[in-house]
Amino acid sequence: MKTDPGRFFEDYRLGETIRHAVPRTLSGGERALYHALYPARHALYSSDEFARSCGLPAAPLDDLIAFHAVFGKTVPDVSLNAVANLGYAEGRWLAQVYPGDTLRAESTVIGVKENSNGASGVIWVRTRGLNQRDEAVLEYVRWVMVRKNRTDLPAPDAVVPQLAAAMVPEALVMPRRLDFSRYDFAMAGQRWRWGDYTVGERIDHVDGVTVEEAEHMLATRLWQNTAKVHFDATFRREGQRLIYGGHVISLARALSWNGLANAQMIVALNAGTHANPCFAGDTVKAWSEVLDKAQTTAPGVGVLRLRLVAVKQGAAPFVLRGPDGRYLPEVLLDMDYWAVVPL
Repeated sequence: MKTDPGRFFEDYRLGETIRHAVPRTLSGGERALYHALYPARHALYSSDEFARSCGLPAAPLDDLIAFHAVFGKTVPDVSLNAVANLGYAEGRWLAQVYPGDTLRAESTVIGVKENSNGASGVIWVRTRGLNQRDEAVLEYVRWVMVRKNRTDLPAPDAVVPQLAAAMVPEALVMPRRLDFSRYDFAMAGQRWRWGDYTVGERIDHVDGVTVEEAEHMLATRLWQNTAKVHFDATFRREGQRLIYGGHVISLARALSWNGLANAQMIVALNAGTHANPCFAGDTVKAWSEVLDKAQTTAPGVGVLRLRLVAVKQGAAPFVLRGPDGRYLPEVLLDMDYWAVVPL
């Protein structure tokens, strides 16, 4: 038998490192498709000239292009048979990715825990994306609920990794030569700088995007994400294809431009939860909360720690959870990240 059904929960071994197949050379085509799929318009990723004025050699590819490309590499080995992608932690962008770079990925299993139903379990992996020079461009932890194929097999000893609640500012990696001392606010599109944001402030990003089946399928194929739940409508009891969580992340990030146009680059992913499923026809909106802020050693550069929440139609503004402490059904994404902002 030459076909591969993918890994099931019982196939993972604590401590093993998986080298994921099919490296991906990225080009300007990925940028064009990304900006067509999402209302992405941060100036640093849109203009070589703007990027050069900020000390970079040219406009790098959007940080989430790198994330999606690396994530897609991992799917056949990590989440092909997933029930759900549950969360993220300890993510950092370590180097910029430019057109012409080739990315590959490797993941190490750092946790396993069978669910009480005996039919599935959760695995934790730490993934690194590397370029053609074997330089790490990003790393993150994610955990995934995966089906069991052999329900008769005994449960492994449970190991749940202890993960940092957030990356401390000192652990953030600033892009080489990044310099916002001559930052052009007019060209960026908004005048708000680091000092204009206060911890606890909440921002309604106002706009919304209705998710179409064709757009989500194009995005999922673009990143070579082969998870069955995104393609096979019979694979979930709702009889609908699940919208790729990364599609929701990119939609929400793009929508956040309205209020956070100068949050130019994501440098860390502290935490992320896909709180509820998203399906074609849902309209995605977003709001943000400022959780923390810090200055950096890069000229004119500060960082904001932001909570980005994606919700669908009918959601009350700035409400995450019900009286029982659970996410409200209208909440799709709860993401905590650090972004660079001009001082």
